[in-house]
Amino acid sequence: MNKLTSFVVDDIPEALELLCNDIEEYHPEIEIIGKASSVVEASKLLQTKKPDILFLDIMLGDGTGFDILEIISNLTAKVIFVTASEEYAIKAFKFAAVDYILKPYSIEDLSTAIHRVKEQIHPKTEQLSVLKQLVNKPTEQPSRLSLHTSEKIIVVPIKDIIRCKADNNYTTFYMQDQSKILVSKTLKYYADILKEVNFLRVHQSHLVNKSFIKEFIKSDGGYLVLKDTTNIPVSARKKSEIISALKK
Repeated sequence: MNKLTSFVVDDIPEALELLCNDIEEYHPEIEIIGKASSVVEASKLLQTKKPDILFLDIMLGDGTGFDILEIISNLTAKVIFVTASEEYAIKAFKFAAVDYILKPYSIEDLSTAIHRVKEQIHPKTEQLSVLKQLVNKPTEQPSRLSLHTSEKIIVVPIKDIIRCKADNNYTTFYMQDQSKILVSKTLKYYADILKEVNFLRVHQSHLVNKSFIKEFIKSDGGYLVLKDTTNIPVSARKKSEIISALKK
């Protein structure tokens, strides 16, 4: 089997060497064909080198990793972002559904990211724009979410998501245009990142966009009626939380 090729970008020499050494030692199936410490250097080298995987630091001395992606418009590499950014950046990576390694990383973190990226569809322009927006403006509420299906990546407006339903380790998104999107992540994963943007976990199996709630019926154990006439059960332990949220 042919080796995968990679290119590594980091503006801190020690961090650049450490990552290269870890890739060579723990992932001999990946050949490093280039490395760079700046936007200018990386952009120049990537005009001719065509790696399968690009390990890309976000904050560089002469710009950002996004600048490289914009300069190399025909880049075909799968991108793994490597960053020391804080919690706001982690939220950005999750909304954009791109792979990342957070410094200081463990060998397990590196291996997990590489394993995921081997099976990944190349990030779309819209997907990377979600990440760029959230990293550059961390205090803004995100307006879009990237969803991985078995066949493609779909970037959807968050305001168009009516609800999400758990299906074992999968989640089904019900959209305003009546489409359904099945993704291979748990409902808890989406509940954690969407709670900041108007969503309520009303039941073990249901996450609801508050904008689509029409009424809360207290009888029959308690359930929500949504604007599309769907009835969603509310768990007993969630009732007081839901009532409080709806009053606000």
